[in-house]
Amino acid sequence: MPKEIQSQNSNRANAFKLWMNAPNPMVTFFKTLDVTNLIDIHEKNRLKFNMLICYCIGKAAADIKEFFTLPVGDKLIQYDSLAVNTIVKNKLGEVSSCDILFTKDLKEFNHDYLKYTAQVAETCQDRDLSDDFMVIGTSAIVETELDGVIGMNSGFNNPFLFWGKYRKKRLKYYLPVSFQFHHTQMDGSHAAKFLESLQGEINSLREVCS
Repeated sequence: MPKEIQSQNSNRANAFKLWMNAPNPMVTFFKTLDVTNLIDIHEKNRLKFNMLICYCIGKAAADIKEFFTLPVGDKLIQYDSLAVNTIVKNKLGEVSSCDILFTKDLKEFNHDYLKYTAQVAETCQDRDLSDDFMVIGTSAIVETELDGVIGMNSGFNNPFLFWGKYRKKRLKYYLPVSFQFHHTQMDGSHAAKFLESLQGEINSLREVCS
């Protein structure tokens, strides 16, 4: 269960003092990922590309302890588990939000992804797990290629990844991503470690599916 922790007793004590009341505490990193392996798995196994990258995001984040602590309001909250959010186009042609509990079992994560995104699309009702899980936001703008996205500081402190269409160059596929995070939650080195780990999870996903 999520619990409040005293910032002064955490490894984020200095960051809490520096960034909690900063006018713009959000930081955005840009990185181009090689997603060739995901495209191959997507085509051979008929698994959704968006589901695969959401799974890799959850798996990369699960090994970095900073992802389990999040500033919420004026408090520092520690979580036991992660969820990954995806934006769903609903039956009215609008968008709804869908949180999916992360599990390292790809088959289970895929089952939940298909079940709950279909449910959200049909009901047009958001699925919100943020009271119980640290949610990593994602948004795929597939109508165009994007070089990067800068989010806005609107009180949504959760880490967030944005991307557009993947790009083909010769025999490989690439996907520029933007990763936004709250500086109280993590430093640049943690964000860089996460992005490197994300690329590693993408590269090694074939082993999970075999």
